[in-house]
Amino acid sequence: MLKRSLIILLITLFIFGGLFGLKFHQISQSAEAFKPPPPPIVAVTEVIQEDWPSTITAVGSFVAVAGIDVSSEVTGIVKAIHFESGQTVKKGQLLLELDASTDRAELDGLQAELRFAEVRFDRSAQLIDKKFVAKSIYDQNKALLEEAIAAVQTKKTLIDKKMIRAPFDGEIGIRQVNLGQYLAPGSAIVSLQKLDPIYIDFTVPERDLSGIKINQQITASIQAYPEQVFTGKISAVSPALDQDSRSVKIRAVLGNKMRYLRPGMFAQVNILSQQPLKVLTIPDTAITYNPYGSTAFVVVSGEQGFTVQNRQVETGITKAGRVQIVKGLNQGEKVVSAGQVKLRNDMPVTLDNKPAPGEREGQP
Repeated sequence: MLKRSLIILLITLFIFGGLFGLKFHQISQSAEAFKPPPPPIVAVTEVIQEDWPSTITAVGSFVAVAGIDVSSEVTGIVKAIHFESGQTVKKGQLLLELDASTDRAELDGLQAELRFAEVRFDRSAQLIDKKFVAKSIYDQNKALLEEAIAAVQTKKTLIDKKMIRAPFDGEIGIRQVNLGQYLAPGSAIVSLQKLDPIYIDFTVPERDLSGIKINQQITASIQAYPEQVFTGKISAVSPALDQDSRSVKIRAVLGNKMRYLRPGMFAQVNILSQQPLKVLTIPDTAITYNPYGSTAFVVVSGEQGFTVQNRQVETGITKAGRVQIVKGLNQGEKVVSAGQVKLRNDMPVTLDNKPAPGEREGQP
């Protein structure tokens, strides 16, 4: 009987011991689950000052040095066309003739009247010395002669205006008239553009005005020839700023012997300066871009270790994977360069002993 009681007691103790051990293990597991996770490990970089080439960028549009729609000053019927669309022409080259047959016939009549007026005046001039004609007759014949000369000159000018010539060297566009067409004054005949050299007009913000000088070098690139870089110099700066945009208009002149550049083309303009620009920079991976602005996590050292502060920053130009910091950070401050997604304000962090992946080139 005693033996049976001992066996039952041992079995009972074993069961209670097993239950107690299982419960203790469950409690330990629960406590482990509620244990706070370790601080996240982040890569850190430092805000440094660099000397960058001082370059101002803008978007410009090409403008011909001289560009017009050739037109007629007088009315007439197109008699002859002396050019082809797309042709290169020289200053004074005859482009188009209007019918002037009626004007030439009238000119013959006016020249005959001029000859008669000359004879009449010469006769009165000879007789006036001998007092055979009155001074009033002499004055009248002189006035008639001058009137005849003016009439002939006027008609010659009208005929000359019907011979339409190129006012400067340039490239002819698409012909807009045909033989036999009636032209009213001001009717467009063809576009004429002087392409070499060529202007480019662009604007820069007020803050960049101090970096703009006459004869300063610029480069331009266009989509039509993406591998070509065109160089020129600033030729004019507007004396006044636009009151709405607070920007200044600038004109540069570029050589264009190959005729790659055409009026109306857009171009990316870079204005080069000999003075380097001192800028604060950080890797572009350290910036978080949001609709409300750009931010960066700044690492702060305290008694309890390192924490991060989310700070608003103003960025500038980007170059070779680094971004300019205009406002919000100071030189020497440490910022998180990788791992920002898991961070929040005042969160403790552990600093990685290696730089961010994008900065590890050349690291052991």
